[in-house]
Amino acid sequence: MFGLGDLFQWDRFVTPTVIKVFYWLAVVICVLLGIAGAVSSLQTMAFNPFIGLILLIVSLLGAFVGVILSRIAAEFVLIVFRINEHLGAIKNQGAGMRNQESGYRGQ
Repeated sequence: MFGLGDLFQWDRFVTPTVIKVFYWLAVVICVLLGIAGAVSSLQTMAFNPFIGLILLIVSLLGAFVGVILSRIAAEFVLIVFRINEHLGAIKNQGAGMRNQESGYRGQ
């Protein structure tokens, strides 16, 4: 996890840790909205069974798609941060090679 001091220093990114919390929050919201839509569609079935059935399918499908899109968005954010880490490692390796080359030229 991260400490309170990490919020005020720029040595480490907080987003990769926090994104998991936002993902689970989005999943809970999608599931709750799916359940609310299912209950609403069951009430609609009392008046019009066909429309109620369509609303039930749409609400359950919407909850499923919401969970999938939340996962995709969270993974996209994590991928961006992972790319940043890999580019930093490549940069550090390149700097090390330049230092070795300059050392060889000096001899």
